[in-house]
Amino acid sequence: MEVEQRMEWFRDRCTAAGLPCTHQRQVLYRALLEATDHPSPEALYDRVRREIPSISLGTVYRNIRTFLDRGLIGEVSLHHGSLRLEANNQPHHHFVCTECRSMFDLPVDALPVDALDPIPFRRPLPPGFRVNRFIVEAQGLCPACALKKN
Repeated sequence: MEVEQRMEWFRDRCTAAGLPCTHQRQVLYRALLEATDHPSPEALYDRVRREIPSISLGTVYRNIRTFLDRGLIGEVSLHHGSLRLEANNQPHHHFVCTECRSMFDLPVDALPVDALDPIPFRRPLPPGFRVNRFIVEAQGLCPACALKKN
């Protein structure tokens, strides 16, 4: 989907959720849409401040929480340090560089046909557990870090 189509989707989802689609929220969502690096809230704040210098980090965090709670954005792998964010709500996997911690979406067409299917468990989950989503990531060196290692 093009950025403008995704922005229209965002505005429609805000309206459907009874959420005011303010200028700040639109700038924040667009900055996340245009990001290819799964930014932390702080990195996203730095990008949004270029367009809205008066915005506070607290406002960015509150809106991120609102977006996450409403399913407008996703959080990526909390075990890599700080919260990492993405606007890509299509099923996909990630590549994480073990050196610089950069995260990249893995193109769906580069994966086997069944790669995005849920992972089967060998044994049933303990009683009361429920799977909400599957997250698979590949780890290794990104091209820049691989060059440095040579």
